[in-house]
Amino acid sequence: MTGGLTRRGFLATSLAAGPVLAGGAASASAEPRWPWPVSTGADVLAAEGWRRLAGQRVGVVTNPTGVLRDLRHVVDAMHDSGDVRVTAVFGPEHGFRGTAQAGGSEGDYQDPRTRIPVYDAYGVSPDKLAAMFRKADVEVVVFDIADVGARFYTYVWTMYAAMRAAVATGVRFVVLDRPNPLGGEAHGPQLDPKFASGVGRKPITQQHGMTTGELARLFDAEFLPGDAGGRLSSLDIVRVRGWRRNTRFGETGLSWVPPSPNMPTADTALVYPGTCLFEGTSFSEGRGTTRPFETVGAPKVDWRWAEDLNALRLPGVLFRETYFVPTFGKHEKQTCGGVQLHLTDRRAFDAVRTGVAMIVTARRRYPELFSWRADNWIDRLSGSDRLRHQVDAGADVDEVVGSWDAELSAFRRQRERHLLYR
Repeated sequence: MTGGLTRRGFLATSLAAGPVLAGGAASASAEPRWPWPVSTGADVLAAEGWRRLAGQRVGVVTNPTGVLRDLRHVVDAMHDSGDVRVTAVFGPEHGFRGTAQAGGSEGDYQDPRTRIPVYDAYGVSPDKLAAMFRKADVEVVVFDIADVGARFYTYVWTMYAAMRAAVATGVRFVVLDRPNPLGGEAHGPQLDPKFASGVGRKPITQQHGMTTGELARLFDAEFLPGDAGGRLSSLDIVRVRGWRRNTRFGETGLSWVPPSPNMPTADTALVYPGTCLFEGTSFSEGRGTTRPFETVGAPKVDWRWAEDLNALRLPGVLFRETYFVPTFGKHEKQTCGGVQLHLTDRRAFDAVRTGVAMIVTARRRYPELFSWRADNWIDRLSGSDRLRHQVDAGADVDEVVGSWDAELSAFRRQRERHLLYR
């Protein structure tokens, strides 16, 4: 038997009990019994023998996270199966095979393994992406990338550009859904459209608590009609099996594949919606260390910051005094003091509130060391200039976090009709 997950016996377990239907709806019969706690949309599609893609020219938007249960890449499995005609791959930030650092991509090339042309889709406009779809002569676009649940992680905005391009070209759009590693809760401020950028195109909250499939449903219904002049001709969500909204990644039984070079562990993803805010400050967010985003600090920071943070008794986290020398990025080759976040209760931990608390205490303790990046990058990350102005005015953590209660509640109501999982 050849072709990894085209080995039907490996994945095709009890599918007759109720396959996933087009648009992500489950059949009326009992859910299939899978041998694993959670099975991704890619696993489901492979177990079906790729039948939804048969006889069509397929373009795949993906990166190294697009793997099947046996860790074989979905593009390689499709190609080797002989059942799917993949005519193009579209690589996001960091690239299809994941070699590029933050803000980079791999360019256009021919994949040496499959000989499939790869197009650089990072940061391109929907019009340019539509031109790529036409050049590759695709009839269906498949999106399979593991998101980490934060608005400023760029993959969902590559998906949105691809959806707009799909409207322009009339092609089908299929999302191979994957669990949100943070669970299903929404937290943080909503993006003010005036601050839209590559790290946030549309008004969703900082931690959106949705899967990529759920976001695709929200984008299609709420944003595409205004931006693309209409909705997708066909949106098919291949749903995850066995995932519930209160499940964190460590409980899924899935293997963690770093979605970008500085996202090495599932715990990195859990802290990222909060500690990524330090990209907008003079403090290192830990790039150039073995624990980026879990390690934060700057030259001359000392033990007092850890003491200040632990005194707040933030739920689910303890702060360890640490010292580090970044090998690249901010403060490269300089000794920094700071903290490492240690998660003690992943369900109780609130990344956004924790990130705000870290910023507030850092500015108060080290006013001579803490500053905002000159380009006000913090405004793009937080979605407006509110956080910056509040912190500069001396607001405390509760005041900052409470300032977005109304918009967070409104977003939770808006997203409700687009959710797929209990």
